[in-house]
Parts: sequence; structure tokens; C-alpha cells
Amino acid sequence: MNDKHLKVEDLSRAKLFWVLFSSTFTLSAFTFGGGYVIVPLMRKTFVEKLKWIDEDEMLDIIAIAQAAPGPMAVNTSIHVGFKIAGIPGAFMTLLGSVLPPLVILTLVTYIYDAIKDNKIVETLFFGMSIGVSIVILDAVLSMAKAVLRAKNILQWIIMLLAFVAIYFFKISVVIIIISCAVIGVIAILFFQKDKNKGSSL
Repeated sequence: MNDKHLKVEDLSRAKLFWVLFSSTFTLSAFTFGGGYVIVPLMRKTFVEKLKWIDEDEMLDIIAIAQAAPGPMAVNTSIHVGFKIAGIPGAFMTLLGSVLPPLVILTLVTYIYDAIKDNKIVETLFFGMSIGVSIVILDAVLSMAKAVLRAKNILQWIIMLLAFVAIYFFKISVVIIIISCAVIGVIAILFFQKDKNKGSSL
């Protein structure tokens, strides 16, 4: 059976947990460059391929994962698993995302001294760094397109101001995220208040 055509409601619990575990395990095992690389690939898997999460939900999950303490890839995996299958699903995606680096890093500790000055290894890492940059750029463009498609002027302004604040003024990402969250809460409360006024007329 092709995973691309699977629907959550059509799967047994065992099959669902296996898909969650195997998907995050594969992404984590063959992804280099940290959370900012695995997250866009996770988006392609669960949003575009499996269609178990929609674009807006994935953007929310990424925002929460970025703001929460801990590795971004692990945070995102936990949120994705919980969204799809509750606490057991979160456990399966957590396990799938942490096992590969745990095993690989354990093995690397035994051979690090032998490879740290190896020119071939240095060249491989240089090549991978270029690939990582492209994947991150693809993620940025994809998420920016999702914001632009929403046709929400406030979101456009927040995105532009956040970019300017980080790139030109080197303001801490933590401050930017908290500020954007506060603006979002204020905007929602204002919109809700305005909506309530309109409905009472």
C-alpha cells in the first residue's frame, strides 16, 4: 500500500503508529543540518504527501516548536504526532526523531579522532552545508508563500518587520517571536471584539 494515499481514519492503530515512527525515523536518519532542515521535509511528508495536516496548522506547529524550549526538530515531531494520534502518536514521532542522531553520535564518538582532520570528510561536510542552505531556503519560501496566500495585511507587515528586525538590526529571535505572539493575541482579541459588536447590532 502506498503511504501517499493513506487516510488516518482508514488505518489501524498499529499501522498509524508505524507510519508516524518510520516517517520521522527516515527523515531524521537521512537529514543533515539540524531542525531547520528536517522541519521543511516533515512538512512535505505530512502536509503535501500524506495530507494529514493542512498548511496553516503546520505553520502554527512550527511557530510553537520554534518558541518552545528544546531542539526544534524534536518539538515539531512531538506536535505533529500529537496532532495526528494524541499522546501515543507524539511518543512514536519523538522516538523516530531522536533514535537516528542518538545512534549516529554514539558511533561517531568512537571514530571522531580518526576523521576530524580527514580532507575527504571535510569536503563531504562542505557539500552537505550547501545542500542544507538550499533546503532551508526552500522552507522559507514555502512558508512565506503560505503567509502571502492568506491575503492578510497584518501578517504581511509582521513578516516584513520581523525580517528587518533580525537581518538589519540583529534583534534576538526570542524577542521577535514573543513580540509577534503578543501582536497576534492583540489582533485576535480586537477582531473578536469587533465581531461581537457587529453581531450585536
